[in-house]
Amino acid sequence: MSRHQSVPALSEISSTSFSNIRLIATDMDGTLTRRGKFTPALLQALEDLAADDIKVLIVTGRSAGWVSGLSSLMPVAGAMAENGGLYFPPGNHKPVVLTPIPDLVKHRQQLATTFENLQTKFPQIQESADNRFRITDWTFDVAGLLQDELQTLDNLCQQMGWGFTYSNVQCHIKPQGQDKAVGLLQVLREYLPQYSSEEIVTVGDSPNDESLFDRRYFPVSVGVANVLEYVNQLKYQPAYITNAAEGEGFCELSSYILKSLHISS
Repeated sequence: MSRHQSVPALSEISSTSFSNIRLIATDMDGTLTRRGKFTPALLQALEDLAADDIKVLIVTGRSAGWVSGLSSLMPVAGAMAENGGLYFPPGNHKPVVLTPIPDLVKHRQQLATTFENLQTKFPQIQESADNRFRITDWTFDVAGLLQDELQTLDNLCQQMGWGFTYSNVQCHIKPQGQDKAVGLLQVLREYLPQYSSEEIVTVGDSPNDESLFDRRYFPVSVGVANVLEYVNQLKYQPAYITNAAEGEGFCELSSYILKSLHISS
């Protein structure tokens, strides 16, 4: 798999280019995981970053219920769930709903109806196992869907007044305007105002991470190598790409940041 010509590899830039980074806002599935699992190397990388006071904020499409438990167990400085729908501050605090939902019961009913409408045209789609633990969005498995089918699903959701995105794991029916960048910018503004945009690197691998690559808001962004599978579908490209894929790519970035920090100090 060749690297996209317009995006430089992380290894091609100066060793001190990331010396200002103090916060890593990263996707999880396909970015922190390797074949769907956390590795010892990944957990060590998170510990090494924490030791040098580099904070890691998980920004995932996974459900509120799933992220609630995970974020309290991992050495991270909080987590966002459901593609910008909720924020879980560090320390087992109550989640902050970033997308206002006046009537949750009605909201879930409307999402269910939208999903049923999609099933009339795509009877093969199946509700994701973690969908029952969600608050702001509705998910079904992406496996087996072709690119033109995903585009059709997107169009259908837009026609029904909903947003749509997908990752390497799931498809998401979501409130329009809800995405990772919108949620992350709100969290940074309200809960982490001490970090400037030059001190933050955003990391991802899938179309639902695309907004994290928007350089108007996040000038420093990195795609792990498997993002190349989607590179022609992304409006916004990461500023850099790792040589390694998935969690190994994140570990590559982690080592690069720590090396930059130690060289400059």
